[in-house]
Amino acid sequence: MLKLLFLGTSAARPTVERSVSALAVVREGETLLFECGEGTQRQMMRYGVGFGLSEIFFTHFHADHFLGVIGLVRTLGLQGRTDPMRFYGPKGAKRLLTSALNLGVERVPFEVEVVELEADAALRRGEYDILTYAVDHGGNALGYVLVEKDRLGKFDPALAKEAGVPEGPLWGRLQRGEAVTLPDGRTVPPDAIVGPPRPGRKVVYSGDTRPCKATIEAAIGADVLVHEATFSLEEADRAKETDHSTAHEAAEVARMARARRLVLTHVSARYSRDPGPLLEEAQAVFAETIVARDGMEIEVGYRE
Repeated sequence: MLKLLFLGTSAARPTVERSVSALAVVREGETLLFECGEGTQRQMMRYGVGFGLSEIFFTHFHADHFLGVIGLVRTLGLQGRTDPMRFYGPKGAKRLLTSALNLGVERVPFEVEVVELEADAALRRGEYDILTYAVDHGGNALGYVLVEKDRLGKFDPALAKEAGVPEGPLWGRLQRGEAVTLPDGRTVPPDAIVGPPRPGRKVVYSGDTRPCKATIEAAIGADVLVHEATFSLEEADRAKETDHSTAHEAAEVARMARARRLVLTHVSARYSRDPGPLLEEAQAVFAETIVARDGMEIEVGYRE
């Protein structure tokens, strides 16, 4: 299972309806947290995200994206946590996050490692990678891509039986891409029984950014693109001044990337209760668009 749980979908300040930036990505029982704005720990409790996570990814260090880490770490310490945690972020992460924890937490009873990432970095995991890319939000802001490795092709039992391959270990070898030799001397190649590799899933999280080529390239064919949409078209000048995007611009990014689905987040307080104008604006460009709300869950299925 791969699902996204939106914990905070507001822009620079919280509203009655929306907390500030935080997104939990749950994959096969593992939870990764992207951003940790003010109040994230309460949102985790409210929406059933466990505190067993061990990694937090930050796109940049404006207050609405990281201040919640102080309270979260303090709570974890009070709960007796001993397992280490690792924080990832762009250049400056070590200085800023270490200072924040020293200021706001009396004593951290577990190890916290801060890893600074450059654009185009790759964190290799067993079945997936987390990639970074540079976004257009001033300084060293990053976007993140979670992309799964290709899966094995689909095994066809009917073809295996037709080829005379007995059920058992030989089927497993074919599934793993190995040719097998039968008792009668015939060799059966895996591509005669097993279909082509099947793509894994791909999720892109832009963080705060102007629409940019790097996001388009990172989101090519993405199953889900989570893109900020702080403003509407009528505030396009304001979006440029503050290095943010309009809903229309986010939709253009999704369209050019040929993403399967676009989720808008980082919504200005002006649209907190009624994001309809943002949705209408984006869907005129890219029909498969929704606006995230706090507590929204999106399950990301395989393409087939």
